[in-house]
Parts: sequence; C-alpha cells; structure tokens
Amino acid sequence: MSIKKISKDQPLDFKFDSKNLDKAQKIIKNYPASKQQSAVMALLYLAQKQNNNWIPLAAMKYVAKFLSMPYIKVYEVATFYSMYNLSPVGKYFFQICTTTPCMIRGAYDIVKACKEKISNKENELSKDKICSWMEVECLGACINAPMMQINDDYYEDLSKEQTEKIIDQIQNGEKPKAGSYKGRKNSEPENNRKTLLNINNA
Repeated sequence: MSIKKISKDQPLDFKFDSKNLDKAQKIIKNYPASKQQSAVMALLYLAQKQNNNWIPLAAMKYVAKFLSMPYIKVYEVATFYSMYNLSPVGKYFFQICTTTPCMIRGAYDIVKACKEKISNKENELSKDKICSWMEVECLGACINAPMMQINDDYYEDLSKEQTEKIIDQIQNGEKPKAGSYKGRKNSEPENNRKTLLNINNA
C-alpha cells in the first residue's frame, strides 16, 4: 500500500463554484447547528470533484473556514481516507483493491496490467496523461473479487486480460462496461441463484 503524497505544486487559493456552494450549504443543513463540522467529509469530496479529482491544501483551509473548524482537523481527515487524493491523478483514476479477498483471487494480476499499460509506478500519470492508478484497501465488493474502481464505477470479477482491455478502451476514448465481467447480477453466485428460488411465489 502506498503512502499518500501531498503535491508539491499547490494552487494559491480555492473556493466552491456557485453550484458546489449551493450543494455545500444544503449538506450542512442536514446537521444540527452544533454538529455541522460533521459535514467535513462530504465537503472535501465536493472540493475534490471540483478540482480535477484531487484536494489541494488551499481547499482544506477553505473547508475548515467554511465549517469553522481547525484546519488540522480537516487535514487529518483528508490524509486518513483513501477516497481523497492529495496530488493530481489522471482523468481516469484506477483504484485496485488488494485487500485479502481480492489478493487471493488475483488482484496483483490487475496491478500488473496497470503497471504495464498505465505506469510502472503508483500515482504516476500515463504517457498520454489520461490515466493513473494506485492500490487501495477494501472497496466493499469482496464477493466479486478481484475488482477495481475507475472514478465512480466498479469493475468486478476481473482477469488480467479483461483489465488490459478496459485500459485499452479508455485510452481509445471508449466507455468500458462497468459491473461484473463474469456476467453475474449484483453479488449473486456465479452460476445463478441456488436458494430462495421461489421467494416471489411465497
């Protein structure tokens, strides 16, 4: 697992655009007046989406001021969770789960495909500047292991060859199919359901 690196190149300032400012104000209204700092994770995510999928230090300071909380507390949240990127990533950001269930079922074959077709190093942009990748902890799709997340989509039940095809499609400007690559529905068994087959007739 790689250690999070904070970008050396930082913008001087950051603020929400009008669309995200409206979203942020709606989010904090979900919390009691004394608990609005609990919105910090949601606001950091808004900042990340606005800033090409990474969070600069200026955005952390902005969120801290927005929520009237110490900057160090926002920094602690941003540096702890793998969902936040602290340096620029590719337009298509590959997150490969290498926690035990995925590791046992071939996660490092997916890592190998990313090394060969994107970059030999984590958090390094591909030659075309379109993609980057990193290993992450559990993404919550253990039954459909091995899997990876690209931006907001999950790609599950993968092989090295299927991963390579997905990368090729993205680099050729195509949209790969998300979901299971064994054709299973959600997290059902690979060869269809074996139990509760008459549940709709009960």
